[in-house]
Amino acid sequence: MMLVEKNIPLQAFNTFRIVAKAHAMVRITREQDVLDVLADPEWADSPKFVLGGGSNIVLTGDVKPLVLKVEVRGLQVVGETSKAIIVEAGAGEGWHDLVAWTLDQNLPGLENMALIPGTVGASPVQNVGAYGVELQDRFESLDAIDLHTGQVFSLNSAQCAFGYRDSVFKHASSATPDLHQPLGLKDRALILRVRFALPKVWKPVLGYADIERKMEQYGVTAPTPRQIFDWVCEVRRAKLPDPAEIGNAGSFFKNPTVTPEQCEDIIARDPKVVHYRLDNGSVKLAAGWLIDSCAWKGKSVGQAGVYEKQALVLVNRGAGVDGNGATGGEVMTLAKAIQTSVYERFGILLEPEPVVI
Repeated sequence: MMLVEKNIPLQAFNTFRIVAKAHAMVRITREQDVLDVLADPEWADSPKFVLGGGSNIVLTGDVKPLVLKVEVRGLQVVGETSKAIIVEAGAGEGWHDLVAWTLDQNLPGLENMALIPGTVGASPVQNVGAYGVELQDRFESLDAIDLHTGQVFSLNSAQCAFGYRDSVFKHASSATPDLHQPLGLKDRALILRVRFALPKVWKPVLGYADIERKMEQYGVTAPTPRQIFDWVCEVRRAKLPDPAEIGNAGSFFKNPTVTPEQCEDIIARDPKVVHYRLDNGSVKLAAGWLIDSCAWKGKSVGQAGVYEKQALVLVNRGAGVDGNGATGGEVMTLAKAIQTSVYERFGILLEPEPVVI
């Protein structure tokens, strides 16, 4: 029997620790739970909001759509190809828990993405990535359920249309999509399970300054997967606040991509700009550096602030203090002020990563 929970506090279900409520919430542990929702005359046609780990959202008020809290579990090896072992994870599993589990099974390949917050089900939506590896590099396929029809379907990498922090799940369809050729699945699909292809012949992905510094620090020239995992955890913990201690949604802005000409123009004015040349000829700029150069580090709007150690991270300075932390409005006011500063100085409009609700 379907259990609909009413007026549920969401502070514990979003890593920003913003105080808000869900008018109604159903926990999804299997696909039948979604079918039960769709069969219920009260909820079948109502708007729905899919909630994973809450690590990539900013709540600006109470959530009126029916919240579908994804809690599908399971970690298992499901097959292999000539080049890879296929691992399947339930969408409700923690992402970092999956990374640690694969290493415990001696199945490396995800270690560069250690300690990324959120759930497995959210990882394809955002095409998460860190230190030279993106989800799409290790993705095999996923199963999802259509929130209109209840049909379960699978998508391969091409059908997910992965881009930088982007996928088919972040775009609305202008027409009814063919689920084999989806045009946009935003608010239409709930991801149930994700499968990963982990290479049988493993090669370390190095080349990032933070990793190279760790290699030098420990005197290691050929790191193991476990060493890279440990180093990434060390680096992230040193740079990024633990959501359990200070509310945040990780990196708040995407690193912008510009043309070589735009980059040269910025270098002419700011020679120290942190940038990375991409294989396609474009240049990725470090959003944190752009924000820091506009002197935002450590500043606040109300209880929303810019983290002192990393300008790319916005934090909730008051979370847990009598429940009177930052509001979603304060977070977005701060974000817009940062966007304005960076645009006025560099001519670049930063794009937020989190979903604003």
